Amino acid sequence: MIAFFAGLAAGLLHVFSGPDHLAAIAPLALSEPTSRGSRGLRVEGWKTGFQWGVGHTAGVVLIATLLLLLKDQLPLGAISAYSERIVGLSLIAVGGWGIWKATRAVITPHSHAGASFLMGTIHGLAGSSHLFGVLPALAFSARIDSFLYLAAFGIGALAGMTAFAAGIGTIAIRFGNFRGILYASSAAALLIGGVWLVGR
Repeated sequence: MIAFFAGLAAGLLHVFSGPDHLAAIAPLALSEPTSRGSRGLRVEGWKTGFQWGVGHTAGVVLIATLLLLLKDQLPLGAISAYSERIVGLSLIAVGGWGIWKATRAVITPHSHAGASFLMGTIHGLAGSSHLFGVLPALAFSARIDSFLYLAAFGIGALAGMTAFAAGIGTIAIRFGNFRGILYASSAAALLIGGVWLVGR
């Protein structure tokens, strides 16, 4: 169980310590449809966060599998470096899209599950996922512990991003300022994407 709880903690830490993760999902979550429940208006952005988490887990599992099976044949360093650049470009794209969306007279919500899944997968393939997700899993002597760590890492990332996406939507509803928060989160995505490209 130590492997499981270590993986869970690492997955949560990985999500909330990465400004690129939060910047990538915020504009998409704020553009999700809303629904009216017994407690009033609520945003469905948690679905975007959930899809990001699923994609991220898929990317981490793919890298872990390649590392375990083909570590001597594949240029994993080059794959990671290219993934990092793609993360920067995708953040700039999401930020630009979010600012365009915020400038429209009426913000029409749409589901962005496909884009969120793709963003999560790209982030899962990028370098920091190896540090938190893959390398510790390889350190366990028992294969079942490695599997438990990876599974828990995925669950932690999934839970963390789902909670963040739901939280930012709730804040936007509570303050009644979707447009302002969408501008701010999109500008953050542009800035972080630019830093990501320059710093890599």
